[in-house]
Amino acid sequence: MKAKSIDLPATMRSPDTGALLRRGVRPFIVRYKGLSMTVDLPGYYAKSSKESVHVGDDMAATDRALRVLKERADGVPAPDTIRRIRKSLKLSQRAAGALFRVGPNAFDKYERGLIEPSGPTIQLLGLLSRRAELVEELRAGAAKMRAKRAA
Repeated sequence: MKAKSIDLPATMRSPDTGALLRRGVRPFIVRYKGLSMTVDLPGYYAKSSKESVHVGDDMAATDRALRVLKERADGVPAPDTIRRIRKSLKLSQRAAGALFRVGPNAFDKYERGLIEPSGPTIQLLGLLSRRAELVEELRAGAAKMRAKRAA
């Protein structure tokens, strides 16, 4: 779900220097473990200096880029990757949380980038993305455990 866009004023005064800053977009390089990616970073920029102020969702582009770089460098799946895998497995967020035993709201948080999945969850996501037929085995195992507890 995307956040509502807010109409921002065209200019603002710098809280540090009082200089006039204008709303615009500039290229920004995000770096992580020797990898880099250039994103268009919205914000308020000074005309003659590198001073800038970022408000609201301005930093969302850098956050997304960092997640992509972490996925490449560390194997931590980005929120879009997690969503793609979950949907390919035909699981709702709640069903995925139950299957992975991470809680009913965990996949919502993973897919919004609020938290990163644990190591075992990352490994299981990777395995199921390659071997989707294992979902049924996991469901059967969970059903057996529920039946044992109920008995």
